[in-house]
Amino acid sequence: MGSGKWSTDVYDATARYRRASGASAFAYSDSGALYVHDALNPYGVAARESRDSDEHPRSTPIAVLFDVTGSMGHVPRKLQTKLPELFGLLLRRDYCTDPQIMFGAIGDATCDNAPLQVGQFESDNRMDDDLGRILLEGGGGGQRTESYELAMYFMARHTTLDCLQKRGRRGYLFIIGDEMAYGRVKPAEVHGVIGDTMTEPLSLKAILTELQRKFDVYFILPAAAGHGGDSQILGFWRKLLGQNVIALDDLDAVCETIALTVGLGEEAIDLAEGLEDLAEVGSAAGVAVGKALARLGSGGEAVVRAAAPADLDDAQPWDGLVRL
Repeated sequence: MGSGKWSTDVYDATARYRRASGASAFAYSDSGALYVHDALNPYGVAARESRDSDEHPRSTPIAVLFDVTGSMGHVPRKLQTKLPELFGLLLRRDYCTDPQIMFGAIGDATCDNAPLQVGQFESDNRMDDDLGRILLEGGGGGQRTESYELAMYFMARHTTLDCLQKRGRRGYLFIIGDEMAYGRVKPAEVHGVIGDTMTEPLSLKAILTELQRKFDVYFILPAAAGHGGDSQILGFWRKLLGQNVIALDDLDAVCETIALTVGLGEEAIDLAEGLEDLAEVGSAAGVAVGKALARLGSGGEAVVRAAAPADLDDAQPWDGLVRL
């Protein structure tokens, strides 16, 4: 996947048609669907791929997975309206090369019909189609934990990234949520949702370590979410991810936050330059983004290290550095 090019004109035309016809941007969910759309079903999927091509020779995979339980159901609706801002910054400001964006959703495998939904890596307006197929189940178990670890498992073991295999560069994974992960990846849930067979549970720390070989992992905690600002939940994620936890006061700023985080990680901008870019394009998100990304610092405070190919399960031999 990942062919084609994003067009704001196509997005705008589709949005005008929806307004004129009364159609929803999330027609699948709003039609009363109860289960995962076939196109987003992770069961039996060998891999979601971010591949280089003649059209996109240096692909940069950016995965955005959001909690759709309880009060988090409004997050994908907000993301959908902000797609032009996200892609506009990534492309017009050269924050990264050849972005390929995947959208997905996270629920609770202990009780939800749709505990995991995963789209494709796309470079064009098909990513809007994937958003529209997401089931906004609004469930969850009510115990301040959701199945983030199941999503981590899929992203660690069922994605293939040319940026990693060919250039030793990791992709970006943004998880948007307001609760904690379960402490273990459970074999029964993996088998039932993804189709893999595991002989024993896998700790959250172990799957995160595996995941971070492929992706820079960020957790965005919106203040407006049900548990936004909760010190226990914020502490839980900061213990796991350190400075890569982003507390965001204004959900309207989520796409700008993602775009600038990528720009910082790619060392295409520093934070001051990114905020100047937001002002130049007329975005009102500068204050919220500046506050949210202050912990990343100028240029992202990126740490680099040499990584041996043996550390990377699906990588080919390469010489280089990767972000931490």
